[in-house]
Amino acid sequence: MLPKKTREIAVLLPCYNEEQTVEKVIRDFLAALPTATIYVYNNNSTDRTEEIARSVDDARVVVRREYRQGKGSVVRSMFRDIDADCYLMADADDTYPAEHAPEMVAAVLDVGFDMVIGDRLSTPYYTENKRRFHNVGNRLVKRLVNRLFGGSVKDIMTGYRAFSYDFVKSVPILSDGFEVETEMTIHALDKRLHLKEIPIRYRDRPAGSVSKLHTVRDGLRVLGTVFFMFRDYRPQRFFGAFSALFGLAGVGFFLPVLIEYFRTGLVPRIPTLIVSVLFFLAALLSFAVGSILEVIIKKDRQAAMVDVANRKRP
Repeated sequence: MLPKKTREIAVLLPCYNEEQTVEKVIRDFLAALPTATIYVYNNNSTDRTEEIARSVDDARVVVRREYRQGKGSVVRSMFRDIDADCYLMADADDTYPAEHAPEMVAAVLDVGFDMVIGDRLSTPYYTENKRRFHNVGNRLVKRLVNRLFGGSVKDIMTGYRAFSYDFVKSVPILSDGFEVETEMTIHALDKRLHLKEIPIRYRDRPAGSVSKLHTVRDGLRVLGTVFFMFRDYRPQRFFGAFSALFGLAGVGFFLPVLIEYFRTGLVPRIPTLIVSVLFFLAALLSFAVGSILEVIIKKDRQAAMVDVANRKRP
């Protein structure tokens, strides 16, 4: 009888100036997942992050560089370069405890989930967290994504996730920054993939470690990602909303002209009539564009599902 093939687990650690925590994070995941390979991608750090990571004396630690700046760029390279049966992604700032890793990996390998999400928002930390604007932003993005894409995900922007091989090789990572988590969540909801959320014990960065996330700037970029992905993934609803607005505006301009015509039999407001006709044409065009794009998107979604079903792990 042939021995069962060992399933490969890849732990992905994007790093930018994490010299204070990177060694502890690597050793924690080595201990939590004894058969995993730890991939550390240094994203132009200006401190000793790469040197410290390379100093960890273990054959299962692989250190590489990504010169294009931004977390999205790092994740895109990781997903392209690395082949494994299960991928576990975490930040190298020691905010995500490695103790949750075995449960998350098991949900992918043994149960068959496409993506397992480490849910921070269901824990007391986020109830007590003093960074109010971070909490407000997380709640806003959660409500928008779930409302627009028909989901019920509790934590959209968490960086602690486990993925199947099929998910990693099929998800299109287009963003360069911290929008990448939102992008992956929307992709999973759109393709109706198998998701699971596991509450995790999120914790603050240690003293002296500085967050790279800028609340306002990165928050606006995340909201922009949601807006444009709604346009790309739900074109009928997106352009349908504009069609309705244009139609209402057309009615608003046309009614006074119509009322005047019934009263006097004349159409004295020719410019107003022309504007109303233009709004009606814009409404019709928006509706047509949305309908055509929706058919294209559905065909693309069907092709993607067939491709995932036929893809085999090399």
